Amino acid sequence: MLIPTHEKPSRLHMEAENRFTPPGLKTAALDIRQAQINMIENQIRATGVNSQDIFDAFAFIRRENFVPEAYRNIAYADTEIPLIHNERMLTPRTEAQVLHAAAIRETDTVLEVGTGSGFMAALLAYKARHVTSVEIKPELKRFAEENLAENRIANVTVELGNGANGWKSGTPYDVIVISGALYRLSDTFREILNPGGRIVAFIGDAPFTQTQLIRKINDAHYETLSLFGTAVPLLREQAKISGFRF
Repeated sequence: MLIPTHEKPSRLHMEAENRFTPPGLKTAALDIRQAQINMIENQIRATGVNSQDIFDAFAFIRRENFVPEAYRNIAYADTEIPLIHNERMLTPRTEAQVLHAAAIRETDTVLEVGTGSGFMAALLAYKARHVTSVEIKPELKRFAEENLAENRIANVTVELGNGANGWKSGTPYDVIVISGALYRLSDTFREILNPGGRIVAFIGDAPFTQTQLIRKINDAHYETLSLFGTAVPLLREQAKISGFRF
């Protein structure tokens, strides 16, 4: 689903922009567009993701507009970009793998937990009907909302709160994406998922987390697939699970 207030630039518009852009700015713009192309070709394709929808989302939503100004020149690097409160953006390849596993459809209502800069929410919103994204830090909520508004992405709502144990506002959902690691996945997430829905979550603790895809067959049956290992920061404000049982 195309984001309602976005308009993809036409070739003529881009040519006009090139004619009237000062040479220094034009070079910088070309450099960052080349970095964007390199990211798609050298990072995303390297993971085995070959979906044109995902390539289109990454090409259309400009990642440099969602990173702090100090890191704009490495917006497309294969690295986690720091945010305030010691939070970090996922790497582009991890974002692409999550998007691929989520298999967003145009009719999907999506829940994301851990908004951060808003970039993952924007990627999800590129095709989804609507995205609700939950962020625990007020400053990050504002940062994400500003980024989404400035990029004219209208089908994302950012809500303030702790979503580590689920989020019932706007339920049920077709897709749930947890953009930070959990010690364990709360049963609440399964309860608020529509039959046929998908959850993509990072389970574990640093330095290693396992990316899982949970599919809801019906209210009593779920399918869990382990996708890939990575290192993703933990979501804030969740109780640590002891390794000992009594």
